[in-house]
Amino acid sequence: MEEDSLFAEEKERSLSEAENLRRTIRHHEYLYYVLDAPAISDGEYDKLVRRLREIEAAYPEAVPADSPTRRVGGEAAGLFSPVTHLTPLLSLSNAYSAGELRAFDKRVREALPPGSKVEYVMEPKIDGLACSLLYEKGRLVRAATRGDGTTGEDVTANVRTIKAVPLVLRLPEAEVPQLLDVRGEVYMPRAAFVRLNEARVEAGEAEFANPRNAAAGSLRQLDSSVTAGRSLSFFAYYIGDGAGSFDLHSDNLAFLQKAGFKVSENYQVVPGIEEAIAYIENFDKVRPGLSYDTDGAVLKVNSVPQQRRLGATGKDPRWAIAYKYPPEQAETILEDIVWRTGRTGVLTPTGVLAPVRLSGSVISRATLHNIDFIRGKGIKLGDRVVINKAAEIIPEVLFVVESARTGEEKEVAIPTQCPDCGGPVVRKEGEAALRCTNPHCPALGREGLIHFASREAMNIEGCGPSLLAQLQEKGLVKDAADLYALTEEEAANLERMGEKSGAKLIKAIAASKEAGLDRLLFALGIRHVGAKAARTLAETFGSLKALQQADEKELAAVSDIGPKIAQSILTYFSVPGNQRLLEKLEAAGVKTVWDKKSVGKAQPLAGKTFVFTGTLPTLGRSEAQALALGAGAKCSSSVSKKTDYVVAGEEAGSKLAKAHALGVAVIDEAAFLKMLAEK
Repeated sequence: MEEDSLFAEEKERSLSEAENLRRTIRHHEYLYYVLDAPAISDGEYDKLVRRLREIEAAYPEAVPADSPTRRVGGEAAGLFSPVTHLTPLLSLSNAYSAGELRAFDKRVREALPPGSKVEYVMEPKIDGLACSLLYEKGRLVRAATRGDGTTGEDVTANVRTIKAVPLVLRLPEAEVPQLLDVRGEVYMPRAAFVRLNEARVEAGEAEFANPRNAAAGSLRQLDSSVTAGRSLSFFAYYIGDGAGSFDLHSDNLAFLQKAGFKVSENYQVVPGIEEAIAYIENFDKVRPGLSYDTDGAVLKVNSVPQQRRLGATGKDPRWAIAYKYPPEQAETILEDIVWRTGRTGVLTPTGVLAPVRLSGSVISRATLHNIDFIRGKGIKLGDRVVINKAAEIIPEVLFVVESARTGEEKEVAIPTQCPDCGGPVVRKEGEAALRCTNPHCPALGREGLIHFASREAMNIEGCGPSLLAQLQEKGLVKDAADLYALTEEEAANLERMGEKSGAKLIKAIAASKEAGLDRLLFALGIRHVGAKAARTLAETFGSLKALQQADEKELAAVSDIGPKIAQSILTYFSVPGNQRLLEKLEAAGVKTVWDKKSVGKAQPLAGKTFVFTGTLPTLGRSEAQALALGAGAKCSSSVSKKTDYVVAGEEAGSKLAKAHALGVAVIDEAAFLKMLAEK
């Protein structure tokens, strides 16, 4: 009996601790994924999750469905079941001109009592996938796609993995509604879209055309663990019954924010249609600097009673309309196609264009993705093509102007030999990628070395592509570890070097030994392990040795890692050549232990948020961001009141304008580098 009593007490203590952990974890998820203002490190967050998993493993019968540990997915969902929406999930009619907006306003006023005051709420039209989230007594019980507006598909298991979606509403108990139907948009941030496509290219898979397609494909995965690894997010923009608790739509948006949802910071209440048109004109300048895609703006009558009176026609509400921006495009000539072999052996084609101005910058190159993309678009050398910026980041060929053909255009030949080593190129069945099959291809080693020495990785100053090529040609460097055996005399004898330059290079190589475990892990070029994942792994495991000893289950349990990255890490460490490289690096004195103290002392930008825009004199965008992150800063792709500094280069555009409008400090590259040098 005494044993039973002790067991009951222990269980009660553990379950109480688990509930406290769930509250704490939900709070930090809200800070990170909704407010974009994390209060703890990824490693500290992972410790909380690991402790919760331990308790839940001991008492599985007491694990609630809305536990944060259930976000990782993993169970195959099978076919998606049909869901009937409580109220129709309506689509919006579109307007393409100020005249059409004024006509809409006239229809609204004519349908309301004479003299009615009409306010509008202006919101960004997010280019994602409409979704309905149903909460019962404050807990998420169902998520469904729009479908035909009346019936959608049940995607609850996948939506649960989106950390911007609260599983439990953040409301005092007295304010929790019995039933709440939240309407919003599932989307993929631009940075996540770029990362996903880079990973798909490396894996030989077809790229997604745009973030919207990527979001839709990610949300409809039968395995929810795949969705969990896609970095989806969610904006709430409406309460499904059209009423909520308030008579103003703007108050309902404020209620959604209070309940823990992400609501666009760019929404605005305006007193009339002319102010709505002005908002649309101004927002067009701001939206390129946002972290997500938009293709327009939405006008909604602010008064909910007026919304009810106006009603809907078929599938469109009479109280709302979407203004669609015309796509910004440019025509130019495709002069050539250059194939480049990356560090994984994949050949990537880049189109060489006659220079043309687009979205505030001069474009002379465009991604062509892979041979399937070239064939699908019917692209030929010499074609006149129309380009835009995919996700407003990467120049991309939209289509060929076939009417402009002269007959001089040439078919694009599929490479049969690697452009670097001349080795055979193959295309595996089911893959879009062409790959060099030569394991000793110099491109693989060269690109790997360039990545290792880059500013984002080990940051070896003066160790650029041309110098690394020399070192390889002379047989002085075969792998990254050989850099640390290089002597001043050997460095001084290289072209365009000398005693002084050689000594400086050796000093920079020696200094990189202290770069830190996170930079080392990123520098190794492990597939799917970017700078953020490398930092998380370093903080979580503390040493290279501990990481090497981790099994798949331990790796996959780490926040933002998951089974795909875990398998990639295990594969990397299982290769004998990689094991020898790591042994050589450790023997050379490269730091392989995470040192919080030393990292903390070299963090002059800790607590500051930076946005980089325009073309900087010497730094690439990713290089500048890596330097900022390494100095403790946080980097964002959009400017807000929480931004501390905007680092602006030439042709900075809308982000610079928004910084001035918000009173955010604007500095140049020189001032940024000076801040980095401060102790």
